[in-house]
Amino acid sequence: MTDALKRLSEEGVAIWLDDLSRKRITSGNLAELIDQQHVVGVTTNPTIFQKAISGGDGYQQQLADLAARKVTVDEAIRMITTADVRDAADILRPVFDATGGQDGRVSIEVDPRLAHNTAATVAEAKQLAWLVDRPNTLIKIPATKAGLPAITEVIGLGISVNVTLIFSLERYREVMAAYLAGLEKARERGLDLSLIRSVASFFVSRVDSEIDKRLGALGTDEAKALRGKAAVANARLAYEAYEEVFSSDRWNALSGAGANKQRPLWASTGVKDPAYPDTLYVTELVAPNTVNTMPEATLEATEDHGEVTGDTITGTYAQARADLDAVEKLGISYDDVVQVLEDEGVEKFEASWIDLLKSTEAELKRLAPSEG
Repeated sequence: MTDALKRLSEEGVAIWLDDLSRKRITSGNLAELIDQQHVVGVTTNPTIFQKAISGGDGYQQQLADLAARKVTVDEAIRMITTADVRDAADILRPVFDATGGQDGRVSIEVDPRLAHNTAATVAEAKQLAWLVDRPNTLIKIPATKAGLPAITEVIGLGISVNVTLIFSLERYREVMAAYLAGLEKARERGLDLSLIRSVASFFVSRVDSEIDKRLGALGTDEAKALRGKAAVANARLAYEAYEEVFSSDRWNALSGAGANKQRPLWASTGVKDPAYPDTLYVTELVAPNTVNTMPEATLEATEDHGEVTGDTITGTYAQARADLDAVEKLGISYDDVVQVLEDEGVEKFEASWIDLLKSTEAELKRLAPSEG
């Protein structure tokens, strides 16, 4: 074992777990990860809940109660998922208090079927914040075109947000602008800006998966030499954009009113290609004031053999630009790649949610008390 997780934390990278289940909560596993492996937050998404609830461990009694009450399947899903998030938030509350609200956070996502509906996303975010009713919750809103104004409105109401499914640098800049606009709305409403927090989940591994596939199709030595470089380059340039936006005059005015920076969060950090080091998207993305949300396998790999050598982002921007430019010169369109990834990301979460609805509906029917 290394002290990599401790070193990562000392370098300013908050370690969050990209997973949650009732078994993790009730077994004491989550508390153990917080206590022993420097975990200071939790992220969830529709796929994580689909796996947890379909696995069934720990949900039977609540499902039986919901069946007895004859609730709709949508209501059942929300009761189950918000219960898990509420309990996880309570376990993380000491971290939240110790870090002044920066960490100790648990994220829960709006219904992915609403990704292209601004008004419904805002309404769902308000409902989720009310249902979970914990100050250390983050409501996840996807960075779709319809999601951007929703982010502004929800932040403007004083609700803390995790913006998810960010793939492109242009969209990331739009997300930061939406956050600043939300803070300005909150200030106009007289809200305490210091209580509002946000992270921007910039997806990493999927960028390599898509670009590597296209490089592989080209098959040239030049193309092969660029495999595994685009995702890290993209994320490093996102950090450059973060540094720029959060040193601007617009930001400084909000900072003076007590606002917090929206931290970049590296998401999708599990390595998909076994040819790459399994800690690639952790050790190559170390910089102050960031979050890395890891699947448990990545967390364990980092703890076991991760080599954290300090800040690996600052000062790498010229090389990162050169790597992305080299990919573009081979005829691979960056704009097309990131649009495909955003569309696929929304579709995958929606498919997981529909699977979850179907499996939960089957359980509710099976557990429904017989009439009479």
